[in-house]
Amino acid sequence: MRERPPLLAVRDLHAWYGESHVLHGVSFDVHAGEVVTLLGRNGAGKTTTLKSVMGIVARRLCPEERGIFASLNVEENLMLPPQVRPGGLSVAAIHALFPNLHERRRSQGTKLSGGEQQMLAIARILRTGARLLLLDEPTEGLAPVIVQQIGATIRRLKADGFTILLVEQNFRFAATVADRHYVMEHGRVVDAIANAELDANMGKLHEYLGV
Repeated sequence: MRERPPLLAVRDLHAWYGESHVLHGVSFDVHAGEVVTLLGRNGAGKTTTLKSVMGIVARRLCPEERGIFASLNVEENLMLPPQVRPGGLSVAAIHALFPNLHERRRSQGTKLSGGEQQMLAIARILRTGARLLLLDEPTEGLAPVIVQQIGATIRRLKADGFTILLVEQNFRFAATVADRHYVMEHGRVVDAIANAELDANMGKLHEYLGV
C-alpha cells in the first residue's frame, strides 16, 4: 500500500533578505494529523521558513507577534478573520477550549496577558476552518503554567485531527507535543529526529542548539 503524500511538502526552498541568501534548499514533509517542529538556534532560519511557506497557506498562520488589535475587544478579535473553509470551531467550542477567552470576551484585546493573547491568536485561526496550523514560537516569554496550557491545547488539537508545523527553540516543550523534529542550522535542515529517538540523540541535539 503506497504511503499517502504529505499534506505539506517543502522542497529546495530558498529565500533572501535583500542580497542575503538566508534559506539554502530547505526540504521537509508534514503529514496529515502530525505535529512537526522546526528546531534551531536564533537565526537558523526557522521563522523565515514559515514566512516563505505562507505564500502557499497565507491564511493559516498563527503569527509569532500574535496580531491582536488593540481597538477591538476579545470577541471582536476572535470573529475578525474570514472563514477559509467550512468546519471551523464554533465560538462555544472555542470557549470550552479556552475558558479565559469567554471570561475576558469584552476586554480590550491587548489588555490580555501574554498567554491569553497567544490563546486568542490560536483560537482565531481555529474558527476559520483551517486544518493546517503554522505556529511560530507559541510559548516564547510565557510563564511555565501557561506553557503547559499551550502544550495541552496542541495535544488536544492533534487528537482532533489538526496538522501543526511548530517553530520552537525549546526542545523540551517540543518533545511533549511533537511526532517528529527537523533541526535547522544556517538556513538548512541538517537533521531529522523522530520524537521517540530524542533521548538517543540528546548529545547531538545539545550541540545543535547550544544548550
